[in-house]
Amino acid sequence: MPGSSLRPIWWDGDVVMIVDQRLLPHKHKVLRCTTPDEVIRAIKTMAIRGAPAVGIAGAMAAALGARTLTAADVATFRRKFTHLCHRIRAARPTGNNLSWAVDAVFAVVIENPGADVPELQRLIRRKSEEILAEDVRFNEAIGRWGAEVVPKGGRILTYCNAGALATGDYGTALGVVRAAFAVDPSIHVTCCETRPFLQGSRLTAYELMTEKIPCTLITDNAAGSLMQQRKIDVVIVGADRIAANGDTANKIGTYMLAVLANAHGVPFYVAAPRSTIDPTLPNGAGIPIEQRDPKEVTHFYGRLVAPRGMKAENPAFDVTPHRLITGIITEVGIIRKPFTRGIRRALEAPPPA
Repeated sequence: MPGSSLRPIWWDGDVVMIVDQRLLPHKHKVLRCTTPDEVIRAIKTMAIRGAPAVGIAGAMAAALGARTLTAADVATFRRKFTHLCHRIRAARPTGNNLSWAVDAVFAVVIENPGADVPELQRLIRRKSEEILAEDVRFNEAIGRWGAEVVPKGGRILTYCNAGALATGDYGTALGVVRAAFAVDPSIHVTCCETRPFLQGSRLTAYELMTEKIPCTLITDNAAGSLMQQRKIDVVIVGADRIAANGDTANKIGTYMLAVLANAHGVPFYVAAPRSTIDPTLPNGAGIPIEQRDPKEVTHFYGRLVAPRGMKAENPAFDVTPHRLITGIITEVGIIRKPFTRGIRRALEAPPPA
């Protein structure tokens, strides 16, 4: 599968190729990962980020590790592979797609008790390829469903980066934008910069400009003013984990946008594949929130901008209560309130053809 300027991850023989998103948009560098530890490092350092893309990377890390595990018998292979999968799951705790993808790969071992080690290695690799291909197909379906919520000439506000770079390709929230733009080139997208890692100004703006979709960049604290001036028609964001009742974890600052949208009567949609849904959590209170290095707040592009010695708190995500969400756009349709029932039905639905 060849890489492109927007595809963030792919196989090149037995090597996992990852676009280093820390350097975009000004430098395009591809990391060649030959070991699972290199992929895990790329996940932890946010060389690859976005819940679906991290899930794909986790599946590929598992396949890389499975290929090089030394095991004389299936029992030894399974024990070592179990340990590897535990390490991969722990790379980033908030997003559900990582654990979902690793579990899907591990299920290959459970479901093929008669397979020998070489056969398990082959099946695990094939499963990782299927997860990537399926993600792209599902994102395109999300785009088709989501285009329905964008009014003609719609002015869309999005946050962080939920585009091709955050997935296998095409994107979730930006997948909706792409699908809407294909039928209505008059739409306009406003993207927030998304401090402190600047996924909006570096990545979303880059994707939109590459696709020649009309767009404007704003500071995060300008969103409320635009809503007050009636310059935003709909907010569409991605997600990292969705609880059974619809509570949604996404990049820190998403909750603030949801509150503002609710106050100004602006529809607020979440776009995510069903692999982002965690039905084991009844609500968002149980979603683990990753705490990242305070230097991401006190420093800007490696330069200290706060007083030396200043303490900082850097939660990577927040949780938006389901009451503030208009709908959840998935590959099988738009889930609307009451979310508990809608999510249950969506999880039971067959995948799109």
